[in-house]
Amino acid sequence: METKTFGRTGRELSRIGLGTWQLGTKWGDPFNEEEAMKILEAAYDTGITFIDTADVYNGGRSEEAIGRFIKSHPDHFYVVTKCGRRLNPHTDEMYTPETIEGFVDGSLMRLGLQTLDNILLHCPPSSVFQRDDIFARLDEIKRKGKIRNYGVSIEKVSEGLDAMEYDISAIEVIYNMFRLKPEEELLPKAQEKGIGIIARVPLASGLLTGKFTKNTVFGSKDHRSYNRNGEAFDKGETFSGVDYDLGLEAVSKLKELLGTDDLIPYALRWVMMNDAVSVVIPGASKAEQVYSNVRSAEFPELSSEQMAGVRDIYDRYIRAGVHDNW
Repeated sequence: METKTFGRTGRELSRIGLGTWQLGTKWGDPFNEEEAMKILEAAYDTGITFIDTADVYNGGRSEEAIGRFIKSHPDHFYVVTKCGRRLNPHTDEMYTPETIEGFVDGSLMRLGLQTLDNILLHCPPSSVFQRDDIFARLDEIKRKGKIRNYGVSIEKVSEGLDAMEYDISAIEVIYNMFRLKPEEELLPKAQEKGIGIIARVPLASGLLTGKFTKNTVFGSKDHRSYNRNGEAFDKGETFSGVDYDLGLEAVSKLKELLGTDDLIPYALRWVMMNDAVSVVIPGASKAEQVYSNVRSAEFPELSSEQMAGVRDIYDRYIRAGVHDNW
């Protein structure tokens, strides 16, 4: 497994990690403890050392499952969790220093840890990224020894730029073949400051696997059914904000360009080719997907012609509807 130092934390971690929004479940399906453990075991077996989770994933059961698993593998995994999405309503006013520390305590309990490796604010309202009181409390929590580092997960590039005014160690951002804006300012500035970049949604909610068609059916509780226009949360979380039918057209062009129907290794390797990216975190709802994702780490880099072709497809099909929105 290819590794890279994670920002200024000093930790050498796998460049492919495990995203756990789908740990032990397909989106909208009940949590499956047995499958969750198989996924975590596959991550361990393949040399993954980076796990991304959140207190809201499966109502906290993802953190609990990870906590049980890492007890048997001490010091192997670097676990990043996220907090804030439990707030209802999810507004600036609901973010208080006390609430943030309460979330940290909850994650410590579920993960069975004395100290969190890293905690990220989980896509809060944009105004929170300029809240001195919130980041001051995170500094205090770090001094108490409850966390080693903290950072942010963002929807918009502007939010990440605001957050860099504070002592963050990591930024989690949507970055993939259909979301290129982070390259312009965010990634170079983060690299200059030694901030780790976690590339999330690398397969655009599965669109960039190349497996979907106009006839693909998603479950009623799957956000790819109910959130295509941002009905429940930010539209950019679903297919990276790309219109589904237009995305399928762009995917067909990518298949022609790359000469394959399986885009997974190309899409993941493309993300990893940006040196500013510390780790990419594809999710997995079953263990076989972990093995498939990890094989991408051994996949050759795209040629300069292929890279140019990807950007041309982005410019022709995706840019107008996505680039300026996030």
